[in-house]
Amino acid sequence: MKKYLFFIILFVTLILAPHARAGHEKEFVQAARGQIGKTIFYDPAYRILNYPNGDVPLVGGVCTDVVIRALRAAYEYDLQKVVHEDMRENFARYPRIWGLKGPDKNIDHRRVPNLQTFFKRKGWDLPLTSNRVDFQPGDIVTCIVPPHLPHIMIISDRKNVNHIPLVIHNIGSGTREEDRLLDFELTGHYRMSEVE
Repeated sequence: MKKYLFFIILFVTLILAPHARAGHEKEFVQAARGQIGKTIFYDPAYRILNYPNGDVPLVGGVCTDVVIRALRAAYEYDLQKVVHEDMRENFARYPRIWGLKGPDKNIDHRRVPNLQTFFKRKGWDLPLTSNRVDFQPGDIVTCIVPPHLPHIMIISDRKNVNHIPLVIHNIGSGTREEDRLLDFELTGHYRMSEVE
């Protein structure tokens, strides 16, 4: 009996779980793609936000807002809330780039270095690579746009003619799906194992 139970668990883990995961990534990618044509410009202005589930007007935003909005739409996962709660409890573990003495629920989740720290703390980080086969739809990647601007993108389920995945991001002209994955120095690669 134990032998059969082992094989059933193995079957579910190896065969069924990846298919279930693929469906969730599709929802995330579609939620990001759904922002194209709605978020039409880049707006880095600091704003006072509602909490939780606060957002800047959909017509604008920054690169992180693409990720924030897609996670909310696909999973009802609120990065504003979870990042704020983690920073409140573990502020010393987060970057001190901005000279803050404590967390700020209006902006912390909209800063790429903070998201990198949060994703790593969640165990979502993967080894850095430029090999196209290592990127899956729904992965999140960070990079540096010259000369030193941190940036974040979502890996699309569409590819270019060389089979390199496209990315969905806002790099200055609103949310777009573009062939830009390997244009910049990558600084992080993340794959969500769970969103609660």
